[in-house]
Amino acid sequence: MRLILEDGTVFEGQSFGAPRNASGEVVFNTGMTGYVESLTDPSYAGQILVCTYPLIGNYGVPDKKLFESEKIQIAGLVVSEYSEQYSHHDAKESLGDWLKASGVPAITGVDTRALTKRLREHGVMLGQLSNSKKVGKFKDPNKENLVARVSIKKKKTYGNGPIKIMAVDCGMKENIVRSLARPEATIIRVPWDYDFTNDEYDALLLSNGPGDPTRCVATIEHIEKAMRDGKPILGVCLGNQLLALAAGARTYKLKYGHRGQNQPCLDSQTGRCYITSQNHGYAVDTKSLPSDWGEWFTNANDASNEGIRHKTKPWSSVQFHPEASPGPTDTAWIFDDFLKAL
Repeated sequence: MRLILEDGTVFEGQSFGAPRNASGEVVFNTGMTGYVESLTDPSYAGQILVCTYPLIGNYGVPDKKLFESEKIQIAGLVVSEYSEQYSHHDAKESLGDWLKASGVPAITGVDTRALTKRLREHGVMLGQLSNSKKVGKFKDPNKENLVARVSIKKKKTYGNGPIKIMAVDCGMKENIVRSLARPEATIIRVPWDYDFTNDEYDALLLSNGPGDPTRCVATIEHIEKAMRDGKPILGVCLGNQLLALAAGARTYKLKYGHRGQNQPCLDSQTGRCYITSQNHGYAVDTKSLPSDWGEWFTNANDASNEGIRHKTKPWSSVQFHPEASPGPTDTAWIFDDFLKAL
């Protein structure tokens, strides 16, 4: 099997997933563990994922209850060394068998260090995983409304507490639902384009998701309407970008994005640094924020935006993942503070 980049670079390896071709945006993740959560994260839809940690598959695949969605979301997987023999008391099957059953191709034996350096220097590129020497058509997933692909299709309700949280699913990870679950809360999970503004709720949660945020036109319009009511809003990852767009700001595409569980973020008010889990390719243009908004967090590596907050209204969002899964739980308090304020 070969990984072919749009600039003509070719990486040879051996197939260990489904025997089929795939096309997508080639991105890298710097996490040492958590491949099960990453592969099932809807934010990876349309992307060929490169793991920078060299050994992948050594703890197998656990029960579905630990997945971040009901299936593998990535278009393909690239690793340096696949571990055929796995060992973990929770493992149900090997990574290779899971990929084959899911119809997702994967390649091992690739120099992922050289590949990652190329992506850092030139930016993320389109690529293909192919069993053929012929180069097929490169498909740019960002030209598609990926959110529409991964969002739920029908409303779901969790819990029966007196506090009603409207959760807009733009590709929501399951651990966001788990993190919000409280005896006093009812979580109403709705599709990305559902008009929730006429429904009864106490607070609004904007989830993570894949792709270009400007394609979520319906979601942005609904957020704008919700802001007129002044109810509390919390955005996560893509939700940070959607809230900023609804406020009148702009977003832009990062050179190679932030993907992994070791991204340092600085609280703009306290100066405290948190290590966070992240998965995004777009960011908020801080300079475009209206005067009644302020930057909440910044990335300590590249100074890009990691969160915004309104100066008087109960509206805020973060670019990272407070729910972790995988990654550190340093910022789980953001969900706690959001719920305590209701």
